[in-house]
Amino acid sequence: MIAARKLRSTIIFLILFGAYCIIIVMLFYLQIFNSSFFLHLGKQQYTVSATVNPPRAPIYDRNNKPVAMNAECLSAFLLPRQLEQAQRTASFLQKNFPAAYRRLQTHHDRHFLYIKRRLAPYEIALIEKNGTDDIKIVKEPCRFYPFQTMGTLIGITDIDNDGLSGLELMFNQQLKGKTTTCSLERDARSGHFYFNKILHQQGSQGTPIQLTIDSDLQFLAYTELKDSMERFKAREGGVVIIDPTTGELIVSVSAPDFNPNSSKIPDPNTMKNFPFTQAFEAGSVIKTFAAMAALEAGVVTPDELIDCQNTKTGYVNGMKINTVHEDGVVTFSKVIEDSNNIGTVKVILRVGPKLYDYYRRFGFAQKTPINFPGQQAGFINHPHNWTKRSIVSLSFGYEIRVTLIQLAQAFGLIANNGRPVTLHILKNEQPKQHKQPVFSPKVLAQMREILTKTVLEGTAQHARIKGYTVMGKTGTANLIEHGRYNENKNVYTFAGIIEKGPYKRVIVTYINDVTIPHYHLYASNVTVPLFERVAEKMLIHDHMV
Repeated sequence: MIAARKLRSTIIFLILFGAYCIIIVMLFYLQIFNSSFFLHLGKQQYTVSATVNPPRAPIYDRNNKPVAMNAECLSAFLLPRQLEQAQRTASFLQKNFPAAYRRLQTHHDRHFLYIKRRLAPYEIALIEKNGTDDIKIVKEPCRFYPFQTMGTLIGITDIDNDGLSGLELMFNQQLKGKTTTCSLERDARSGHFYFNKILHQQGSQGTPIQLTIDSDLQFLAYTELKDSMERFKAREGGVVIIDPTTGELIVSVSAPDFNPNSSKIPDPNTMKNFPFTQAFEAGSVIKTFAAMAALEAGVVTPDELIDCQNTKTGYVNGMKINTVHEDGVVTFSKVIEDSNNIGTVKVILRVGPKLYDYYRRFGFAQKTPINFPGQQAGFINHPHNWTKRSIVSLSFGYEIRVTLIQLAQAFGLIANNGRPVTLHILKNEQPKQHKQPVFSPKVLAQMREILTKTVLEGTAQHARIKGYTVMGKTGTANLIEHGRYNENKNVYTFAGIIEKGPYKRVIVTYINDVTIPHYHLYASNVTVPLFERVAEKMLIHDHMV
């Protein structure tokens, strides 16, 4: 009997001792081995991180008109775990917001789910008509763009108000400022009372920027561009205006374009600002720089007689050359004024491989100082890669790809007394000043006279504007299609300089891929008239400002 009692007592003792040991081991495990996990879990119950984003700074044009500003947009969301009319809400989403419906099916256990951000007016009307309490509407900050014609240049922001394209992306850090981040201790039971606040990063407001762009002139140029594109059923086009004395970019218009205020995702091809992002073979407008190279190299003079063979199809060094105008023996100046390919090739062959270096002087095959997103550097075929025909092609605008911005910059050099133009787009920016001209004054004077005669007597007579000195050069180039040049698809370009006293402007116009029958279409009757109309509106506008 006594032995049985002792046995029971021993068993109970061992059980209690074992339980005590287990408790000790568990406490040791929780407090020693796994302490960091529970400390982190505890902090989560009473510590919350907070981030505060400052409002995005506005963008202004040269006249202090806002071209990008803040607004409030409406977004729709729901709480998947708290749906009161789950079937009705799902049916509504499936019909009107299928993407949100698919996300709901996949993430039905989430606490929060956006249906769509930046709702369009008709979408707001749909939600209000549906009348379900499951779908909530919230106001969020977003961007508003007063000038749709600035869309490809200014760009847009994403749903979190970060720059997505254009200048919004280029100056994103400056515009968005810095986020303030801090930690708060709260009452873990109610979550409503906050105690210690620890600041981790002090934020700062975004900095507004002022552009050199004139939004009114941008609209006027856009209107004329769209009119020309509609007339010729063209696929794309662009207009650039710069002030060559300051390097300010005043207009950079591109079409097709998009509505930056639309809630729909735009086609990426419509978001490009072609003056920066499109490098192309510009044709005879490049003869301007080939001629300057020949004059600077001293291999020709403006009044030297050149035999253009009085034909539209001639041969130079055994190579077949086609041209538009039939010229006989004419001066080199006349060769450029009439844009005669045969005469141009005969002279440029004298320049040889140095032509590449002269083209580089104008800034070709190099990005402009404006670090615009997607900007193209262009291309010049290097002499190491030349075939026998390469210098022929390079003399009248093939085997060299340029952008409209580069063309404007190069013509700006001619207008700026031979000094390179440092383009910029910020009004308060102080660009680098080039004191030494890269071409001799004599060559500049000769080239200016040739370009003036091109407008008065040559291929660009439609560019004449009474009371102003106008200089310019046309360019019509075949487009490559399926690896070959298609004579029925062209890109048309005109680059011109307008001067009167100290007033100077460079305008470049561009129309690409006309889709109507165009047996007799050249830059002279496509982009030169566009230049004239843009110039006239610009002069009226500048006179009124």
